[in-house]
Amino acid sequence: MTSQAALLALAVFGASAVESVEALTIVLAVGATRGWRSALEGAAAALAVLAVVVGAVGVPLVTVVPIGALRVVVGALLLTLGLQWLRKAVLRASGHKALHDEDEVYTETVEELGRSGSGRDATGFVVSFKGVLLEGLEVALIVLSLGSSSHRLGLASVAAGAAVVVVVIVGALVARQLSQVPENTIKTVVGVMLTSFGVFWVGEGAGIHWPGEDAWILALVGFFAIVTAGLVLLLRRALDPDAPGARRAGDRDRSAQHSGA
Repeated sequence: MTSQAALLALAVFGASAVESVEALTIVLAVGATRGWRSALEGAAAALAVLAVVVGAVGVPLVTVVPIGALRVVVGALLLTLGLQWLRKAVLRASGHKALHDEDEVYTETVEELGRSGSGRDATGFVVSFKGVLLEGLEVALIVLSLGSSSHRLGLASVAAGAAVVVVVIVGALVARQLSQVPENTIKTVVGVMLTSFGVFWVGEGAGIHWPGEDAWILALVGFFAIVTAGLVLLLRRALDPDAPGARRAGDRDRSAQHSGA
């Protein structure tokens, strides 16, 4: 397996695991409050819709669209998605945004739904369906984007399927303890990888010949990882009034106020 294939599989697995945890949290909350029958039926219906979407879109992407144009479009899409993930990850890691807590999501969903019987329930079905469909669409987007642009749709699908299976098994074993999954860390890593793939494929589609070819992705991953870590440190310092940089900024502000007076 080449370095590009290994990174692709890891990125798809990580992204799929994160989205699967979020979808499973919703299904568990629906099952506990509105009944397991409705929760499982809603999840199954969403998976069926996703299978149709992937089957209808995946084959044309691989067989019809020219690879150069596909890589530019997919690269831009991945770059946008990766930067969005990195933005949230940096804000959370630096303390500017609350960490994503699956236990809190579970509790909020339970409170919104309220308790009912164990039979078929329309509200439970819809909530479960929407939760699995929305999270699944993001997984499908990543699988189709990464898989089709590298002609490794099979590998991407297997990695996504493996992530879903692992999350479901772990979720069945630990039930509500999904907060133990280091989701915020995974999102940071996956954001770095999606951004790196995006830049690489936009460049390839535009005719850039990267030194070392696929190996250049590793350099991009390292670059964006360093940038991300630097941004986290800078934003943390902005929140810390005792940091040297913050003190200097405060001194400048006070001096400006005195001179204005």
